[in-house]
Amino acid sequence: MLRDSIVQPRDLPGRLVGDPDKLGNVASLFPMKLNPYLLNLIRSADDPIGRQVIPRQEELLDLDRDSDPLAEDSQSPVSQVIHRYPGRVVFLVSNQCAVHCRFCMRKRRVAEPSQVSRELIKQGVDYIGRHPQINEVILSGGDPLMRSDGELIRIMTSLRRISHVRLLRIHTRMPVVLPSRVTPALVRQLALFHPLYLNIHVNHSAEITPDVAAACALMADAGIVLGSQSVLLKGVNDNVKRLQELFEALLAIRVRPYYLHQLDRVPGTAHFQVPLVHGLDLIQALRGRLSGIAIPHLMIDLPGGGGKVALTVPSVVEKRRSVWRIRNWQGELFDYPVGD
Repeated sequence: MLRDSIVQPRDLPGRLVGDPDKLGNVASLFPMKLNPYLLNLIRSADDPIGRQVIPRQEELLDLDRDSDPLAEDSQSPVSQVIHRYPGRVVFLVSNQCAVHCRFCMRKRRVAEPSQVSRELIKQGVDYIGRHPQINEVILSGGDPLMRSDGELIRIMTSLRRISHVRLLRIHTRMPVVLPSRVTPALVRQLALFHPLYLNIHVNHSAEITPDVAAACALMADAGIVLGSQSVLLKGVNDNVKRLQELFEALLAIRVRPYYLHQLDRVPGTAHFQVPLVHGLDLIQALRGRLSGIAIPHLMIDLPGGGGKVALTVPSVVEKRRSVWRIRNWQGELFDYPVGD
């Protein structure tokens, strides 16, 4: 599947591309990669999956943006480790993905011709081992599942040998964009590393196919705790109906909605941007339609390395000595007694 990926717009089916020469200019700046599995799900360049992975002319309209707005590079004490919070790190164990999302926050790092070297992996493991305050490691990239089974298990084994590392997390898009990668053999090996948490990345219910459901079932049956991270994207999922369908579909396959991210402001993504106030309105509207376990945190990653912050709609409107005035999900106001 990966060997047969489309990397040039001119090789896309005619129904998915207007002027391949113009899109070729976009792909030369922001490389494309579209594997046959995902290609088969796309009906048009403007459908919710097509918009995520097919180059568009709009990507050339905001090239003056910072390619590393979250200051990840400045918070990387060694090449593949981002150490922003005291007790946890992101370990970039891969610089490759099974598909190139047009909104990717790490465009500057993915699409490399070669994989992260064993020497750089060793440097990362050594750094984690030297810092006893680190108790959680998040394997990310690129996509960790772009490593072979053997390489991935070797990395996880080396981390498990560090006494102060108690939790391992894997962040991957692979179960959604190439679910055949999740094999019984891989899952059996991953299950040796409990407690293990795995977050998939999915943005629209159309991505949740029977193959994706089967991949998630394999992992859930093995005791791997599954969550999802989604990105709020204009034209893909920026309305209540689509988000409700997405989060309900995730719960149905035993994946808990975890984060809904505001888009990171990297070059080539302005056309996906959803206003902050609209994101808050969407979360507020979902509260009366979905149970609490189906509603993710709306997250913004602050520029300059400030870290993630959850955005919330204030429910307490007024505080008096004996009564607080509180707004419910419908916007109605209620007085709640707080005195003796």
